[in-house]
Amino acid sequence: MASPEDLPLSDPRRWRGDPAVAVAAAEVEREGFDHFDRLPDSLLLVVFNLIGDVKALGRCCVVCRRFNALAQLVESVLVRVDCVISDDPSPSPPVGAGGNRARGVFSHLARIVLGGIVKPLQALGHILTPSAAVASNRRSSHSSHPSSSASSSSSEVSHHSPAEVLKNFKEIRRLRIELPAGELGIDDGVLLKWKAEFGSTLDSCVVLGAASVLSSSSILPKSSSLNPNPSFQEACMSDESGSMPESFYSNGNLKLRVFWTISSLIAASSRHYLLQPIIAEHETIESLELTDVDGQGLLTMDRRQLLEFRVKPVSASGSSQRTLVPALSMRLWYAPFLELHDGVVLKGATLVAVRPSQEWGSDVPCNGECGGVLGSSDMYWISSAFEEPYRSAAAMLVTRRSYCLEMNSF
Repeated sequence: MASPEDLPLSDPRRWRGDPAVAVAAAEVEREGFDHFDRLPDSLLLVVFNLIGDVKALGRCCVVCRRFNALAQLVESVLVRVDCVISDDPSPSPPVGAGGNRARGVFSHLARIVLGGIVKPLQALGHILTPSAAVASNRRSSHSSHPSSSASSSSSEVSHHSPAEVLKNFKEIRRLRIELPAGELGIDDGVLLKWKAEFGSTLDSCVVLGAASVLSSSSILPKSSSLNPNPSFQEACMSDESGSMPESFYSNGNLKLRVFWTISSLIAASSRHYLLQPIIAEHETIESLELTDVDGQGLLTMDRRQLLEFRVKPVSASGSSQRTLVPALSMRLWYAPFLELHDGVVLKGATLVAVRPSQEWGSDVPCNGECGGVLGSSDMYWISSAFEEPYRSAAAMLVTRRSYCLEMNSF
């Protein structure tokens, strides 16, 4: 058994035999107050802001009345959504770890396809907004199991939407919400990431995709030859002035990349639309991020964009629960193989930069290949959309020749 000296400083067993601790405990008991109460409110608020997680803050609220009052004044809050609520009355297994979590319970939320998009977006709505279906499920659960009120009560904690969880926090300035997985159901091995910025509608979106992620050693085996695989090396070289690679037009590659882009835009606009009750309730928010544990998509809104969101009404796309996407201009960059600095190779690497048509200017052709060098501001917002190593991938792709597309509002 470990001696008290071997225990970490945070372990109370380390101090169990300490005379000073015993004296302090006796003093607290004798005087009837806790020295922790001597800490100023400003210091406790610093601690609560460092905690951030809304569940942990909720536990702090039940410690004492002072904690309850102060925890509701935090400015930085993180909400981790760990439960997906479906219209399907049949029970679903709890969200777990690993790939089965993303493709199992969350698949009814995630599979956004152009022919059947309603169900996934309804499930996303149940996550971000209060749902009558949830209340119905709770009532049926209580009636079916009247003797298990304690367990059912604990399970219902996960059923509260972020809007309900945040209603008592009145001073939020920085809010981050994490979904349990990305909405887009993609095949194993496929890389797909997107980042979108919104005001009252889409400001910009960057999508990075690849058919597969490989290691350079698997494509370029060790050999004494100076040039063992010339086709791979040529495919990885920059193509600033030439035409788009032939593989871009074959085997449905262009169609697939347009599908990736449209799916990402639909996922982003759905997230944006469902943030309305949260933004309306919390006028102090200055920075908002809505992401997912898989790191598939990130929606951001800064102070200016949030103000625009509050001033201009959000237009819905038909009867669907998502924001209307304006007419868009897109620039697409493609490389058959893209080798990054750490030996990772993206096969069929694709980068798509999307903006409303009026933002790109008149120099972008409607459809087809386009040349020209992007301005420094355009280069920055495109290449800085992702963390490493994908930031380097974006920076490498924008030096290549691009393909331009126009898309109507949808």
